[in-house]
Amino acid sequence: MTITIRRAHSQDTPMLNELVLRSKQSNGYDDDFMAACADELRVTLEQIAQNHFWLAEDEALSGCVCLSMNDKDNEGTMKSFFIAPEARRQGIGRALWQVVLQAAQEHNLTRLTLDADPAAVPFYEAMGFATYREVPSGSIAGRMLPQMERLLP
Repeated sequence: MTITIRRAHSQDTPMLNELVLRSKQSNGYDDDFMAACADELRVTLEQIAQNHFWLAEDEALSGCVCLSMNDKDNEGTMKSFFIAPEARRQGIGRALWQVVLQAAQEHNLTRLTLDADPAAVPFYEAMGFATYREVPSGSIAGRMLPQMERLLP
């Protein structure tokens, strides 16, 4: 398997949305949960145009990640980090992480943050992130999510 990572384009939006929803639901969430968070998870044309948004492909779309940067504060926020269920544990997440890390270093970012799905916390911990607080879900009332950070040299 050869993984290619490239910047996302506007025409990638439909397949990115399909990947994001399929990946999220593979964590055991039911249809009602997915319907409640579908708008929050949706990849938009604006996200692709205004941020650093990459996708990974082998023979098909296998993962994606978005990095939003605040150069003024030297901070970045990772969003939409999803791997196709059938492509997990094949190095795609780590390959996407390396692209994010390289971009963060090129922009002299000193901190990366993200709101993690609880199922993804072990992966983010392996990438050097630590939970520093909990934040409310943007779509599920009463649900709290781990907010994680990684300080960069």
